Amino acid sequence: MDWNSLSNMAIVQEIGKRIKAYRLKKKLTQQNLADRAGISIFTIAQIEKGKSVSLGMLLPVLRELRLLDNLEMLLPEMGISPIERIKLKGKTPKRIKPSGNN
Repeated sequence: MDWNSLSNMAIVQEIGKRIKAYRLKKKLTQQNLADRAGISIFTIAQIEKGKSVSLGMLLPVLRELRLLDNLEMLLPEMGISPIERIKLKGKTPKRIKPSGNN
């Protein structure tokens, strides 16, 4: 799937469909999942309907469905090249200076 070609709403709806499919595969009712995730059944229904919810509400659902490890693929840790490592000498940049006219 080309996620970049989808609208934000279409992405939210697709995520909702997939979460519902995982919940059903694990033979959980919306109430079971809500109880285990510590959120309301209304929130589970909103997620599955493709309604926008906060990340704070989505994370416990992903945790209960054992999907949190997939976040590594979504946002992989940034690697530092050997040349950048030498330039930094073990230091992590705290901010980026704007380029252009100062």
